[in-house]
Amino acid sequence: MSTERVNAERVNAERGSDGMVDQTVRTRLLENILPIVVALGIAAVIGDLLILTFGEAPATVYRQLVDGTWGNAYGIGQVLYKATTLTFTGLAFAMAGRAGLFNVGAESQLAMGGFAAGIMGMLLPAGLPSVVGMLLCLMAAACGGAAVASVPGVLRARFGASEVIVTIMLNFVVLALLNWLVSAKIHVTETLHTPPIASGHVARLSDVFASFHGSAANWTILVAMAAALAATWYLFRTRGGYELRAVGLQPDAAEYGGVNVKRVVWMSMCLSGALAGMGGINFVLGYKGYYEEGFAGGAGFLGIAVALVGRNHPLGILLASLLFATLSQGGLAVNALVPKQLTDILTAVVILAVVTAVPEVQQQLRAAAAGALASLSTKASATSSTRSRS
Repeated sequence: MSTERVNAERVNAERGSDGMVDQTVRTRLLENILPIVVALGIAAVIGDLLILTFGEAPATVYRQLVDGTWGNAYGIGQVLYKATTLTFTGLAFAMAGRAGLFNVGAESQLAMGGFAAGIMGMLLPAGLPSVVGMLLCLMAAACGGAAVASVPGVLRARFGASEVIVTIMLNFVVLALLNWLVSAKIHVTETLHTPPIASGHVARLSDVFASFHGSAANWTILVAMAAALAATWYLFRTRGGYELRAVGLQPDAAEYGGVNVKRVVWMSMCLSGALAGMGGINFVLGYKGYYEEGFAGGAGFLGIAVALVGRNHPLGILLASLLFATLSQGGLAVNALVPKQLTDILTAVVILAVVTAVPEVQQQLRAAAAGALASLSTKASATSSTRSRS
C-alpha cells in the first residue's frame, strides 16, 4: 500500500475518533439544555391559554412582565434580590441531592441561619469594621443552618432514618422555636423581629448605583455567586466532592472502594444546611438589618424547583434562580392585567414539565446519540480492517 493511502486512512480514523468525541459533547449539551427549553415552551403555551381566558393578549402580558422585571433598574434589583436567596436554597438542595439525599428542610435551615446572623450582628460592637462583622455573621449563619441539617444527617447515617420525613418535621419544630424565642424573649415592641444589628451590614446596590433606589438588592449577590463557584470546585475538583457524588450514584460501590459512606452522608447534609443558612444574610444583613419571623417563607421549597431546573449543577442553579425570581417579581408587574397567581401557575408548570418531560427528552437524545456513535464506530472499524488487510 502506498504511503499516501496509509496516511489518508490514518487521517480518516482520527476524524472518526474525533467525531465520536464531538458527538458525546453535543449530546451532553443537548441533555442539559434542550429539556429546559421544552419545559419553558410547555409553560409558555399553557400561559397563553390562561391569559386568553382573562381576555388579555399574551404578547401584552409577557411584555408587561419583562418591562416590570428586566425593563427598569428597580425591577432588576428586585429580581436579583430574590434570586440571591433562591441560589442559596437551590445550592443546598443540590449539594444533598448529589449525595443521593433529599433535603426538604432548607426553609428551617435558612431561617436558623438568618436568626444566628441577626443575633451575632446584634451582639457585635458597633465600632467593628463592617467587613469583619459581615464575615462573623456569615459564619454564624452557616453554622446555624449546618446545626439544623446535622440532625437528619446523623439520623440518616447512623439509623437509616428518612431525611425527607426528618427535615419536614424539623421545619415545623425549628420555625416554631424561633417564633417563640423572638416573640417571648427578644422581640422589639409588638413586632416579631429582633433588635437591629449593630455590625455586619451589607451595602445595597443603590449605594453605588442610584438607579437601584428602592430595591432590596444588595452585595450579598456576590456571596451567592462565590458560593456557586465554590460548590462547583468542591463537587468536581476535589476528592471530597468525588466521594460525595460516588455515594449519590452508587453507595455500595463507593463503600467497596473505601469511601466512608456514613461520614459522607453526614457531611453532605451539613454542607447543604450551611449553604441554606448563608442565604439568611440576604435579608438580615442586606435588607432589613434584623431577623424577622416569616422571612424564609416559601424560599426553601422553591429552592427545590431551582435545583431541579438547574440540573443540580451550581452554575445551572444560578440561571434557574434568575428564572424563578423573574416569575415571582413578574407576578407583581402583571397584576393589573391578570391575577399575579398566574406566575405561580407558570412556576408549577415549569416544575412539572421538567419532572415529566426531561426524562423522555433525555431518553430520545441518548437513543439518537447511541445510533450516531454506533455508526461512527462502524466506520472507524471498517477503516482499521482495511488497513490490516493491506
